[in-house]
Amino acid sequence: MSTLTYPEAGATRLGPLPEGYNHLHHRAAVGRGRAQFEAAGAAITEWRMHRAAGAGVKSSAPRADPRVAVEVSAGVGRIRVRALCEIVWTAYENDRIGFAYGTRARHPERGEESFVVELADDGTVWFTVTAFSRPACWYARLAGPLVPLAQHWYARRLGKVLRRIVSAA
Repeated sequence: MSTLTYPEAGATRLGPLPEGYNHLHHRAAVGRGRAQFEAAGAAITEWRMHRAAGAGVKSSAPRADPRVAVEVSAGVGRIRVRALCEIVWTAYENDRIGFAYGTRARHPERGEESFVVELADDGTVWFTVTAFSRPACWYARLAGPLVPLAQHWYARRLGKVLRRIVSAA
């Protein structure tokens, strides 16, 4: 039984993104070739990308798989925002690796976010973050338009971090 806090589970996989939410789409080239593609896929699905970007990650499994519970946290010291999520879908394909998680109770937002790498025909490794969300608690509503700005900043940061990870592989 799912514990998601929104009804449109899986919309980041096939689209379209549902109305009534803030939408995010960020795409960046992070590497080149099969080895860097596979390194990027592992970094995403084994939580290393998020951790290297400064997020705390607790997971009920060592890698992303459907229904795995994930807690992502950010902040300094005792001032941390905890976000409880559940893996909604995964892709472990020849030219596409990634996952999406959806929000659970006590998450400051409602919605879904996916993190995917794809190996293009020309060898470019593309990283894409796709999300839809809206505030679910008072402090997310109070932050108003700052939340989407922070989400875009974090998506760009993840792309830069992932590029560093794969260049070292």
